[in-house]
Amino acid sequence: MALSIYDRAGGFTTVRKVVSDFYDRVLDSPVLRHHFEHVNMPRLIDHQTRFVSFLLGGPASFSDDHIQRVHARLGIGLDDFDEMVSLLTETLEDHDFTTEDVATVRKELERRESLIVTIR
Repeated sequence: MALSIYDRAGGFTTVRKVVSDFYDRVLDSPVLRHHFEHVNMPRLIDHQTRFVSFLLGGPASFSDDHIQRVHARLGIGLDDFDEMVSLLTETLEDHDFTTEDVATVRKELERRESLIVTIR
């Protein structure tokens, strides 16, 4: 049986580092930072570590209904989503994820665009 991206990457410890680095980039982004002005970042990073683990085939599960419900009131536009995908791609590449693994994660995120984007 083939190892998941999560396992090949090094599991939780690696994903936690990636997510922390990703949110440093998000908070520096003029497109995204306003979404996080009053957010408990340690709590969000913990939650997003589980979500990214899920995207990588790790031991977490998020239903499409849950993803849509959580994002419904956040006012996320397509530009926000595109910036987030771009920053996550850049972060994964900087953490030496393979081109194929980065493409898989992008595909998983893009499949959920309609659940996350609420402003068209």
